[in-house]
Amino acid sequence: MSKRRMAQAMVVVSAMMLAAWIPAMAGSAAIGSLAGSRNATLAGQAAIANTTVFSGDTLHVREGVAVVAMEAGSRLVFGRQTEASFLKEGDGVTVLLGGGNVSLYHPAAGRAMAVKAGEVRVEPASGYKTLGEVAMLGDSVRVTAKEGLLKVERGGATQQVAEGHSVTLPMSTADAPAPAAPPMPHLGGGNTETYLEGGAIGAGGLAAILAGIAINRAGNAKNDALAASGAAGSAISSANAATSAANSAASDANAANSNATAVGCALNTLANEQGKASPYTPPAGSTCP
Repeated sequence: MSKRRMAQAMVVVSAMMLAAWIPAMAGSAAIGSLAGSRNATLAGQAAIANTTVFSGDTLHVREGVAVVAMEAGSRLVFGRQTEASFLKEGDGVTVLLGGGNVSLYHPAAGRAMAVKAGEVRVEPASGYKTLGEVAMLGDSVRVTAKEGLLKVERGGATQQVAEGHSVTLPMSTADAPAPAAPPMPHLGGGNTETYLEGGAIGAGGLAAILAGIAINRAGNAKNDALAASGAAGSAISSANAATSAANSAASDANAANSNATAVGCALNTLANEQGKASPYTPPAGSTCP
């Protein structure tokens, strides 16, 4: 075989190996994509929409928000001052929460997901459309079920958080035992709309991002309003001072005119006593005594 044909064969083999390796890597490591973000980094880089999120990646959110979309419509919304890592386990994804909070939307047939904070593990109950929140509060974790049902496991003990209920647990099993689970919710019938429900990933992600931006801008607007109020007060004080100065100047001018008139009239009197014509003519509206 010629060197040229050998080189061509090596290229073909390499291409086939690469084509087989890329899907295998993606299937085993990719857990979703970044639907949108503000003031966030992913794997140490600026978080850009539509970036693939891989198992092992770490997300940092500062004063902003980030939305991660997964298969079958599941979505995760990370709030301000949040740190989280992603780990693929079998067919599911576990979010390792290092601080902050995450809201999760999980359709009834969505991909398996769980959030772990310390020794507390939270996951949607199988078969239920679920909207919940997990927030770290110092050494504790608050779990809230806004819709559906959440399973909470800590130290081998499992409890359920029903729709409309919250539970706060120590992150360490060395602390006090977990409180009793609230009653099971009535989940039959009816359609409940949530702000993360819907078909389009972009719409849900955009709503969450705009909410974060609105909160941030509201804070900036408040600061700007306070600064403007202070500036207005300073301007009013300056205007009052200027008015006072103007009034004082007008008073001084009137006094100067009065003195000038008195001096001029005195000169007229002196000239008249000497038989001379008056050298001074008072201004209009004024007369000499």
